Amino acid sequence: MIRKLFFGLLFLTCFFKMYAQTQQSNFAIGFNYGFGSEFNNKNYTFTNHFYKLELYYNLKETKHFQYEILLQPEVNFGTHQLLNFYFVKPEEPDYIEKRIKYTQLKHIHEYVLNIGFLVRKPVGKSCSFYVLGSIGPMINDTETERMSEGFAFADVLAVGFSVKMERIQFDIRPSVRHVSNAGLGNSNAGYNTKNIEMGISYSL
Repeated sequence: MIRKLFFGLLFLTCFFKMYAQTQQSNFAIGFNYGFGSEFNNKNYTFTNHFYKLELYYNLKETKHFQYEILLQPEVNFGTHQLLNFYFVKPEEPDYIEKRIKYTQLKHIHEYVLNIGFLVRKPVGKSCSFYVLGSIGPMINDTETERMSEGFAFADVLAVGFSVKMERIQFDIRPSVRHVSNAGLGNSNAGYNTKNIEMGISYSL
């Protein structure tokens, strides 16, 4: 998996580099790492960390703002445990067995492809603030009391701060994230987490 991700990143870098040599490029490529946890509650615990490949396209610039589109392939590693076994109600089939199953600690992998829209406000020559919203499909590999295994969606709202030096840009990005399957699975309570991520990108 890591090897495929590396070669994919290498291929995309070479492609956009060749594209940039033929004309003025609006593309940038980057990599982010982040981590977070659920908003405090008594029903469950959820912690996560994740890796994102970031593909930026500068859509438009005005006097005061920049508008960008992002493509964000992501791998998210979560750890989840049900604390309140009454969340599994007696009217559910085999509820005793489900309570025993769901209260065990679980490790969850999520594979996500988010598409985002970013509005950036430059401050001086090298700094900027931005707001980012993204949504996309994902595959969840573990069933829990809150989410069925399989297809779902990830929604993210973030604010960020960037510092740019030449073609290299550094980012820090607090965010909130909601994951659910829009009623496509039996369980759809989903997860809500607060996260922080850090990244680096290169303008092609």
